[in-house]
Amino acid sequence: MNIAGKVIVITGASSGLGEATARHLSGLGASVVLGARRADKLHAIAQDIIKAGGKAEVVETDVTRASDVKALIDKAVSVFGRVDVLVNNAGLMAIAPLSELKVDEWERMIDINVKGVLYGIAAALPVFERQGSGHFINIASVAGIKVFSPGGTVYSGTKFAVRAISEGLRHEVGGAIRTTTIEPGAIDSELKLGSSHEQSSDFVKDFYKMAIPAASVARAIAYAIEQPADVDINEIVLRPTVQEF
Repeated sequence: MNIAGKVIVITGASSGLGEATARHLSGLGASVVLGARRADKLHAIAQDIIKAGGKAEVVETDVTRASDVKALIDKAVSVFGRVDVLVNNAGLMAIAPLSELKVDEWERMIDINVKGVLYGIAAALPVFERQGSGHFINIASVAGIKVFSPGGTVYSGTKFAVRAISEGLRHEVGGAIRTTTIEPGAIDSELKLGSSHEQSSDFVKDFYKMAIPAASVARAIAYAIEQPADVDINEIVLRPTVQEF
């Protein structure tokens, strides 16, 4: 499937989409390097992968710190000699009306959802250019296609930004380096727990009753990776069949 033997780095790998992707790709023969803030969860996932015969490394990583993301990429290179794919997955969805003025949450979403992706690009691009190959997979959202409002205006702004950055990246470095943007709808993960505004949180949890498993996104990511080197899957949108938005 063109995945076995590849070295794949995943941010936000301690749960949800990141965890599901790590488990799925390792099962297809990839070596995975897992980054997230919750080191205990990362180690538990890595132990499961290793027990199953896979290869996994762990680096405690806060994507809001460029040095942490660089250390994650450096670990992959030092252990496995290369990086084939970076999955920029770490994200925060803090839903609340703009009138609530949750400026701290706006800044946190920008730091994680936008700057975290940029830090991943900054860390991995020199490696990809040196190798003459590589693949960025950036996790956006259907909220990056249509503004999720009221409540999700800033979140949508960050995900529109991920799509714009991804398209610019594809245009600037394409050739030997591939770029894929994944835009999921309601997926069962901890993302739905990011809202501190009670009314918005209740709405999101109710909305996510339709959610499909995180493994759905993992399979989409695998599809993009497994294509021949001259095929670049640029965008994948997936959502529950019943989801209108």
